[in-house]
Amino acid sequence: MTDKKNLFDYPIFALGFRPFFLLAGFSALALIALWKNIYSGQLEANHYYVGNYWHAHEMLLGYTTAVIAGFLLTAVRNWTGRPTATGGKLAMLCLVWLYGRILPFYAGMIPDGLIALIDFIFLPLLAWQISIPIRQVGHYKSFIFIAFLGLMTLGNGMIHLEMLGLKEATAWTGVNIILLAIMLIILVIAGRILPFFTERGLQGIIAVRDQALDNAAIISAVVVFMLEIFSVSGFGLAIASVTAALINTRRAANWYTQRVWYVPLLWILYMGYGWIILGFLLTAFSAYGVILPTLPLHAFTMGGIGVLTLGMMSRVSLGHTGRILKASNAIVIAFVLLNAGVFIRIFLPIGFSGLYSTAIFISTFFWLAAFSLFIFVYWTVLTQPRIDGKQG
Repeated sequence: MTDKKNLFDYPIFALGFRPFFLLAGFSALALIALWKNIYSGQLEANHYYVGNYWHAHEMLLGYTTAVIAGFLLTAVRNWTGRPTATGGKLAMLCLVWLYGRILPFYAGMIPDGLIALIDFIFLPLLAWQISIPIRQVGHYKSFIFIAFLGLMTLGNGMIHLEMLGLKEATAWTGVNIILLAIMLIILVIAGRILPFFTERGLQGIIAVRDQALDNAAIISAVVVFMLEIFSVSGFGLAIASVTAALINTRRAANWYTQRVWYVPLLWILYMGYGWIILGFLLTAFSAYGVILPTLPLHAFTMGGIGVLTLGMMSRVSLGHTGRILKASNAIVIAFVLLNAGVFIRIFLPIGFSGLYSTAIFISTFFWLAAFSLFIFVYWTVLTQPRIDGKQG
């Protein structure tokens, strides 16, 4: 007689990147497909969030937070040598995240306070889980991620305060605080993984690390986003944005070599970083009203966050399942499609202002195609045991 396998013994719950990267992939499809139909008027959705806040909230605290959760639950184990949440604890985190996405559509049937609470508690729970191994070994430099999650929690709280009618005009400030925190997470992680992945992926390459430049890149980004949070525009925002673009370009140049273009799992990360740099440059133009502020916003989000997270999930999933670090042809196509979608979303409205809606439609199609390919390729990778027999 054989023992029945416990639900939490399946590979999907072996390590944080597995369920959360899958949830990120599926949410990238569902959230954008829903938003496209809401935006075009084909679907009416009376839910907890009003106006554009649902789209902003879900792409940042739904899709992006799932990627961050999967990455941190995996990376912190590597950094500390101690286990992070697996099995039932990991499944619990996934359920809290999932209910945060579903319950807003039940507004009017369940109390708004409960909807807000379920969504709000995910980030503190994630922070607590990753803090355990960090505290156990005193890996102090990783506490910065706890601080970033705390900043995201603050922004989320400000959104819910307005949605619950407890405060006025706090939601958009909350969105900007969350975007700031996510950009800081990306910039810190980029400083760790881009030079490391470049050296590992290209023989004979030594990527230069410069702590002063790393700090300057992060500080310059903080200045830009803080100016936007406090609604400062004009010359002050423009000069801060150009400065951030130049500093981050110099930082990336320390790691960059033309050989990255031969390795899709590398160039996709540099492309993502490039969209962030472009976002700073476009912010300088939007500071004077030359272009719409939604264009630099989508350079940061669809470009910086979307492209970098797709590339990072693709590489991390291969490495942590014992597979060869080589992107399949389908994933390379996904990389190209997503970057093409970002290009159209940003530059088509700049050249042809009357084609704004067309740009949204085309870029949405490319986004959905890219993440459909990700799910198609990585479903097996993320749900099956490591091919080398190791745990994780």
